[in-house]
Amino acid sequence: MPQKTRKNPRPNEDELGAPAARALRQFRIIFNAVRTHFRDVERKAGIAGAQVWALHVIQAKPGITVSQLSRAMDIHQSTASNLLKPLLEQGFVASERAHADKRVAYLQVTAAGPKALKKAPGPFA
Repeated sequence: MPQKTRKNPRPNEDELGAPAARALRQFRIIFNAVRTHFRDVERKAGIAGAQVWALHVIQAKPGITVSQLSRAMDIHQSTASNLLKPLLEQGFVASERAHADKRVAYLQVTAAGPKALKKAPGPFA
């Protein structure tokens, strides 16, 4: 007789053992708290939590490049570019191309940027 296969390949908590199940529950608590915080940030600031973070980094380092921003946030450069698109479109950030190398863009927070940051709740603790 063929063995039944489970629809969900992830083990349930009983199959993990007590220490692993406890760690998994704690991870879920932390993950849900962070997700709730980022939803709250987006609701209050009007932009995503990661965009608030990017805006904060740009404000702290005027003239930062996209590659420097990606390193500061420890994300891929394409992810940083995707985070910047809405910030540029909404007028929170301005981008100026370098004269010597048009591939390089220097980022500045506009007057609207600090207003968005003020709406955002403080760091999650």
